[in-house]
Amino acid sequence: MDESRQSSWTGAVAALRKVVPPPALCGFLLLLALIFTVSYVVGAGAGPVAPGMHGSGTSRDGGDGGGGGGVDDMGDMQGGHG
Repeated sequence: MDESRQSSWTGAVAALRKVVPPPALCGFLLLLALIFTVSYVVGAGAGPVAPGMHGSGTSRDGGDGGGGGGVDDMGDMQGGHG
């Protein structure tokens, strides 16, 4: 009777070992989470990189956000001035 219990426990342990990831993978994931956490804390402590810089969309007043003067900005300069 002890053999049947022992074999069932052995089978359960073997099945559990197949489900649990290897210790090296667990350590790597833990280290990765730690690095990201430290990076986030340092970044939050440093504050914004460019406080006056706005997003890359349009500004609130309908302009292009102070963009760099593309071809569309030169629409009226096609004709002659003279």
